[in-house]
Amino acid sequence: MDDFKSKSVDLAAAIDYSEGSIVSKTLIDKKTGTLTLFAFGEGQGLSEHTAPFDATVFILDGEAGLTIGGKDVSAKTGEMVIMPADVPHAVRAVTPFKMLLIMIR
Repeated sequence: MDDFKSKSVDLAAAIDYSEGSIVSKTLIDKKTGTLTLFAFGEGQGLSEHTAPFDATVFILDGEAGLTIGGKDVSAKTGEMVIMPADVPHAVRAVTPFKMLLIMIR
């Protein structure tokens, strides 16, 4: 999105929560990778899936529970988790949370 280029952006403020749902906003979508903001309502999540590239999750607000290759990982504001390529993973909101998903191909 051009409105995010060449300036400082408060990512947590750039996306709003919607109770009982997941909101996403794509910032960059290029052949070489993507940057996507997500806001998860409490209890919401993404079911187990795989990605062909490492996926980095940076928590902007709240707390998330991730399952990566059958192992539970907790992450809260200011923390990041790298989910390896081709390893099944799932994401769930322990509390309402916002994240930046970084995928580099």
